[in-house]
Amino acid sequence: MPLENLEEEGLPKNPDLRIAQLKFLLTLDGHRQDAKVKTELMEAIKENNMAPYYEALCKELKWQVDTDLLSKMKKANEEMLKRLDDVLEDAEKNLGESEIRDAMMAKAEYLIRIGDKDGALTAFRKTYDKTVALGHRLDIVFYLLRIGLFYMDSDLITRNTEKAKSLIEEGGDWDRRNRLKVYQGLYCVAIRDFRQAAELFLDTVSTFTSYELMDYKTFVIKGAEILEVLHSLPAVPSVEQEMKKDWLFAPHYRYYVREMRILAYSQLLESYRSLTLGYMAEAFGVSTEFIDQELSRFIAAGRLHCKIDKVNEIVETNRYSGSKL
Repeated sequence: MPLENLEEEGLPKNPDLRIAQLKFLLTLDGHRQDAKVKTELMEAIKENNMAPYYEALCKELKWQVDTDLLSKMKKANEEMLKRLDDVLEDAEKNLGESEIRDAMMAKAEYLIRIGDKDGALTAFRKTYDKTVALGHRLDIVFYLLRIGLFYMDSDLITRNTEKAKSLIEEGGDWDRRNRLKVYQGLYCVAIRDFRQAAELFLDTVSTFTSYELMDYKTFVIKGAEILEVLHSLPAVPSVEQEMKKDWLFAPHYRYYVREMRILAYSQLLESYRSLTLGYMAEAFGVSTEFIDQELSRFIAAGRLHCKIDKVNEIVETNRYSGSKL
């Protein structure tokens, strides 16, 4: 079976990180009134009857609440939770520990599917305490990590990453070991540790199974094609615009673009002992004044090892230029 067809065998996309991305887009000036994005987000909310999430979303984005829709979703939530509670009560009275644990897990999963973060966290922790099998405990921790990523709750992610590491050391299988690396990689992106993120992602490409976080076909199989497209872009600003629209990369796009500029300047300067400001400006498609100011700033910060002869408008390198991302 092709690897990209194994997605159905992975963990559920719950919570669905795609929803977090859609919500983020609607916070951006250029997308606040984007009907297509709003429609896609609302379809996901309606499909899962996400009443708690919808209420919080309307408050955060200052949307007018559709009271009829909210009432309908709340009613659906109440009915489902009543059924789940009945199943749990029956399991506690008539069945064994395994069935009780399964009923508790089902309720926790439903609570996070509808966007009840606090209720879900409480339910998952109770289920964890009721769970004996190491693999099942790890799956609950992965749920908590996904909740942390969905809401970008750094404390929740950090605590459960450490818990997952500890459990895996007790005897976690290779699939869960590799899965944890992908979760860690995403969090590293969120906290600007791009080097560690790259190492973790590269280490898991050949055994990727984290379909609940990202689509294998898009992010792995077509990874080379994506890189090819990125390298064909005319300038860093094109990449910058894409990063601005990504919920994980957006807080760091200025940093990333700055580091890319330094790397680009360094690579060009490595090949020459000196070159004119005009040549550099033409090479990067900017004005001489801009390149003069940009280089001066990076030289003063110790990020580029060269000097500018302003009289002759020449850049002279004095040693290897380096940068780290």
